[in-house]
Amino acid sequence: MKTWFNNNSTHLAVIGIFIAICFLYFPSAWQGRVLYQHDVLQAQAGQKEILDIKARDGDMPLWTNSMFSGMPSYQVLMELPNNITTYLMRGFKAIFPHPIDVVLLYLLGAYLLFSVLKVRPWLAAVGAIAFAFSSYNFIYIEAGHANKTYAIAFMAPILAGILLAFRGNYLRGALLLALAMALEIRVNHIQVTYYLFLAALILVGIELYHAIKEKRLLPFGKAITYQLAAVIVAIAVNASLLWPTYEYSKESLRGTSNLKTENAQRADNGVSREYAYDWSQGVGESLTFLIPNAYGGGLHTRLDAESNVAKLVISKGADPNQALGFAANMPTYWGEKQFTSGPWYFGAGVMFLFILGLIIVRGRLKWWLAGATVLILLLSWGRHFPLVSDLFFDYFPLYNKFRAVESILSIATLLVPILAVLALNELVTHGNNIKNLEKKVLYVLYGLGGLTLLIALLPDLLLSFKSSSHQAMIQQYGQQLRDNTFANELMAALVKDRAALARADAFRSLLFVVATFALVWLLIKHKLKPQAAVVLLGVLVLIDLWGVDKRYLNEDRFADKLQLNRQFVPEREVDKLILMDKDPNYRVLDLTTSPFMDARTSYFHKSIGGYHAAKLMRYQEVIERQFSSAINEDVLDMLNTRYLITRDNNQNSERIQRRNTAAGNAWFVEKVTLVKDNEEEMQAINGFDPRKEAFVHEEFRPLLDEKRLGSPVNASIELTSYRPDRLVYEYSTPHDAMAVFSEIWYDKGWKAYVDGEEQPILRANYLLRAMQLPGGNHKVEFKFEPRSYHLGETISLIASILLVIGSGVAIWMETKGKAARVPVKRG
Repeated sequence: MKTWFNNNSTHLAVIGIFIAICFLYFPSAWQGRVLYQHDVLQAQAGQKEILDIKARDGDMPLWTNSMFSGMPSYQVLMELPNNITTYLMRGFKAIFPHPIDVVLLYLLGAYLLFSVLKVRPWLAAVGAIAFAFSSYNFIYIEAGHANKTYAIAFMAPILAGILLAFRGNYLRGALLLALAMALEIRVNHIQVTYYLFLAALILVGIELYHAIKEKRLLPFGKAITYQLAAVIVAIAVNASLLWPTYEYSKESLRGTSNLKTENAQRADNGVSREYAYDWSQGVGESLTFLIPNAYGGGLHTRLDAESNVAKLVISKGADPNQALGFAANMPTYWGEKQFTSGPWYFGAGVMFLFILGLIIVRGRLKWWLAGATVLILLLSWGRHFPLVSDLFFDYFPLYNKFRAVESILSIATLLVPILAVLALNELVTHGNNIKNLEKKVLYVLYGLGGLTLLIALLPDLLLSFKSSSHQAMIQQYGQQLRDNTFANELMAALVKDRAALARADAFRSLLFVVATFALVWLLIKHKLKPQAAVVLLGVLVLIDLWGVDKRYLNEDRFADKLQLNRQFVPEREVDKLILMDKDPNYRVLDLTTSPFMDARTSYFHKSIGGYHAAKLMRYQEVIERQFSSAINEDVLDMLNTRYLITRDNNQNSERIQRRNTAAGNAWFVEKVTLVKDNEEEMQAINGFDPRKEAFVHEEFRPLLDEKRLGSPVNASIELTSYRPDRLVYEYSTPHDAMAVFSEIWYDKGWKAYVDGEEQPILRANYLLRAMQLPGGNHKVEFKFEPRSYHLGETISLIASILLVIGSGVAIWMETKGKAARVPVKRG
């Protein structure tokens, strides 16, 4: 054990420094305070019913009725008890509080990758810091994109496993790849995983080219075989996540529209081009990689009392505090996204080393890093560079499933530091052998230093500080202020403030570029020892990125747990009154907020709204057709919407409207009308009485016995037992009748039983369940039993056992190999 500690003392020291850095950055986290994250709060609201059922019954339901009238709960919260990675993540989070856990995973994963690249430990630590503290890695934490942050954290170990296998360490590489990929898939952010796959595909292509060139196809084939086996194991470990998600995706917004008019506007089995290209990175906006506030920062960038806007408002007679409040709400960001939380800043010093790496680093890794980074940059531009984006959107498999294409830059946040560190490693190990090194370093200084200096001195020369909506904003302010002259003056002042933000950060970046150059120059001139230069560069990178990260994720974003929990305390009188209703499955529409973009109502009630990026396609179509211009009361009735929450503007309070026309949990209808297609079915529910008539698609005709359907005289049906994935009804009817249930139709797991005998479920009124029930007194039971989940759990258990056994064998072989290499003392 002592020998092991001695051999790994440097690695342990680096890990200790990483932990210290995390705790220093987040003192509130280890003091018990929690991060206020909008998306996390929305997720907690949507998960409330699931967690309440688990607390009561001991297991999580696979369906929830708290959002969008019902959806699979594995799209909201999933436990996956047979998945080994569930317990690995749970254990790590138990030791390190959030968000320390995420940043530490960033650091440890990147450090592992750089160690695999065989750079010195302290140099690997610099690379890990450069990656971990890249601005958007912290902005995603602040925004509450938890799954995305964990997915980003596991990117580096995945690449480490791939590189190990290509270097001949087949078993170790495959096991590392399997474990990292299993964790990556488990955190369930497929978009990040997909973008990483694009970068890895380029790496495989370059390795194949060199394998052919060097006539080493057999080792290449062996490496690929091990890697494929690792990926298969990782997929199998997550079978109970991936299989149901794949099923659901085909019925969700990522699938095909059911309506011809909407389908014409969408990609084949994907989102629309306009939706996908939302949040495209501007071409010029890529300057923020070097100068963070070149495009005005983001939502958290605030103008102060010394700003031109504040001074202008004061000059018009406003109170200084009012002027400050007005200025603080002015949009400093002037790019072409709808809005942004902040810039993609990689670090001025890191960019210096990256550009230098393009010049001095040799070998296939450089071409992979350069090629992949260029492709990522072009794709991130989205609608601003359709030549490449449209090619991928139209022809590359699955690319049209994702939106916010700027997210692909998360891959660049890793690739850029890798090449930067390889450049530094080249200086440390082979600096004396690089021809014209001094000139090359000076060229980089002149290029980056000149650019930052130009923007610092003459920002208006290269940047306009006006978005394409500039004139529209002038008109808007002119109408609001009823003074067009003042509106023009106001926007002119805002342009000056945006230029001031860019100028200040340009000077800042210039300072870090020059400081990085100075350390590199002292290193190549042998005025500074390599280890000292590396440590100083690491400190410089940390100071640079730390300062920008603190603009977006700082102590102000933390709150006491009790204070945060008050977000969901039913302090509103309307919530207290509605909760007095003991019916287990009525629904609520809250019009005091954006009902289909807010999940807070779901914390207390069964909401017809919610917050989720992948709603069921049919439900989204009903929202667009029946609620966009006006609220269709008949659709509210069929969804059993018993309560509306509205705002009383006169008293600035909420009020309840009880809807006595809500159809209930289930009811018998007098008439069943068959419709020939989805469009006719949607049009049919524009205006109808859901308690009297049901519209059923022609495809369900074989399941109907129309001769035995009669008017439900003296018939009744009642919900007697409620659990979201198990519903029990008791009914009485003198003859066969059609029952409609205010439950969302989803045919990937729902089964219905009448007195224990399975019966078919029909779809009625575009998105509800319906059944033709036999006459008499009977019991109907709905069970959500998706085969994909239950069989997937079995596959997951087997694959998890294989992964554990494989890891144990690898550790044993490694230990045995080291023991065999220890020299034997001879007496």
